[in-house]
Amino acid sequence: MSQPHLDHPGPALLSHEARVRYGSVPGADAPGWSMGIDGEIFQLRTGTGYALLYRKGQGVTIDRHPDADPAEEELWLNGSTYAAIAAMNGFFPFHASAVAWRGRAYALAGPSGAGKSTLAAALGAHGMPLLCDDTMVLDLAGPGAALCLPGHKRLKLKRDALDLTGAAATEKVGAMVDKHYAEPPAGAVNQALPLACILFLETGDTVRFAPVTGAQRIARLNDDHYTAHLYAMARGESMPARLTQLASIAVRIPMERFARPMARGRFAETVAAVAERIQGMQP
Repeated sequence: MSQPHLDHPGPALLSHEARVRYGSVPGADAPGWSMGIDGEIFQLRTGTGYALLYRKGQGVTIDRHPDADPAEEELWLNGSTYAAIAAMNGFFPFHASAVAWRGRAYALAGPSGAGKSTLAAALGAHGMPLLCDDTMVLDLAGPGAALCLPGHKRLKLKRDALDLTGAAATEKVGAMVDKHYAEPPAGAVNQALPLACILFLETGDTVRFAPVTGAQRIARLNDDHYTAHLYAMARGESMPARLTQLASIAVRIPMERFARPMARGRFAETVAAVAERIQGMQP
């Protein structure tokens, strides 16, 4: 059985790089939303009263308008800003949640609204603690399996997902966000674990697993999500170079499609199916 990487330096490095101070950020008062990486600087303007600037080695400066919702700060810091920090420091951020089982990580990927967080929380009833929610950070530096770092974001669920999973709700995420932070039913893992598989969530009439093969393996990693865009910006690569890089990542990560009906009455069936699939995967 694979052993957890108790002393992985990644979480401490990223925590140090994400340290916060409050001050003036250039362009904070400009209208609208913008995000970009220029060399060793990442800058985000949210359009909701926040501007964040990360400079490699110097942490994050947050400029918050007096009328901005204070609850939003965690979203912006732990979402796109943290993903940019990870990418700029040599890690691979990917839009996925993950659970742990017997010393390995199993990721759940798909577009926003696909049910990644809900399924990850529900797997707690099958003894699988949460490893990360919504953003998975991978260390690809070693020659073996990709390592999934423990999550930096708290689990966030809508009210119906809380009811389905039995997760305990805490405070509301934000005034304009229809979600609550929640305690994962089986707790959370705080060690880096080797990534065993990414399960890509799809909708179907029946529960079905199928391998992701060929060029689709690269396409699935080239997700149309800010994490993928930030990784591309941080590396400053042309599209051919980017696809070559993703191909080198794809060969290291087992991938499967997981199709299942979205009917509420079949939720327990689909959770049991994916739990059984994870438990049956061989090291």
